[in-house]
Amino acid sequence: MDLSVTSLLCFGALLYVVVQLVRFVRADADFTLLWAVAFGNKPETKLRGKVVWITGASSGIGEELAYQLARLGARLILSARREKELDRVKHCCLSCSTLLEEDILVLPLDLLERDSHEAKMKTAIEHFGNIDVLINNGGRSQRSLFLETRLEVYQALMDLNYLGTVSLTKQVLPHMTQRGTGAVVTVSSVVGLAGAPLATGYSASKHALQGFFNSLRTELTDYPGITISTVCPGPVQSQIVHNAFTEQVDKPVPAAGDQMHKMPTARCAHLILVGIANRIKEMWIANQPFLAFYYAWQYAPTLAWYLTDLLGRKRVQNFKAGLDADSAYFSKPKTS
Repeated sequence: MDLSVTSLLCFGALLYVVVQLVRFVRADADFTLLWAVAFGNKPETKLRGKVVWITGASSGIGEELAYQLARLGARLILSARREKELDRVKHCCLSCSTLLEEDILVLPLDLLERDSHEAKMKTAIEHFGNIDVLINNGGRSQRSLFLETRLEVYQALMDLNYLGTVSLTKQVLPHMTQRGTGAVVTVSSVVGLAGAPLATGYSASKHALQGFFNSLRTELTDYPGITISTVCPGPVQSQIVHNAFTEQVDKPVPAAGDQMHKMPTARCAHLILVGIANRIKEMWIANQPFLAFYYAWQYAPTLAWYLTDLLGRKRVQNFKAGLDADSAYFSKPKTS
């Protein structure tokens, strides 16, 4: 009898391990976020009617967030530099939802023009009366080797991705602390947790954001109604590669390459909204095998360093040979 019970327990433990391994192989987010998808609060119940300010709303993740939030019934503030593109996004939001014209405010904003952020904040408050959620999504990536990159590129990346985000948060957060409620959600990156070749400056700016918001969160313990969240996506289908910095500030990326291996933007945006609805502090979002790197860096850094060096060498080889940096992981290095 004892042997049968022991065998049954061993079988149950083995079955549990197998199930979790299968879940992990199929996962595209950390287990906390996936649990929230299955059993947590639904975005349509938590975000309907909320005022959400999205930066970088003219393309990519920001644009998709706008569409999904519009369909949920959230009221929107759309910000980016290109007003014409923001008007396009607003028109699409109105077409795919029951929102009215006054439910969406197009508010052009340049993160580099920090002196204008206070006035932008006042305009948003005058229009809606409050801001429930700020989604810091604006920023640019990088595709260049450090030895070939001018210092001005690093200055631009920190000014835009880090200081621009901090500046806008500085304007919005006092409004939230006064009300005692709100959420500041910042789109970081997998390279905000671990380094990657060809993105030294971009990675540094995202590491800075991680450190800033992790520290800010600890300062707000007297405001339990305010959530500070960071989102760490892996490769996602968007325009971020097209707009990336290269070795010179004004030099464009030659070609963005195939993005079929990346996560669909709609899936990434949906997971972010689930995380916001469930007040998740940090979200890891990526298809496999990229998601495995998050866990490797967290729990097995020695292994992570080995794999990063191995794949990083391949990525640099392909980049030097003229291949797209992102698809380099899925193609053979050129030898000539």
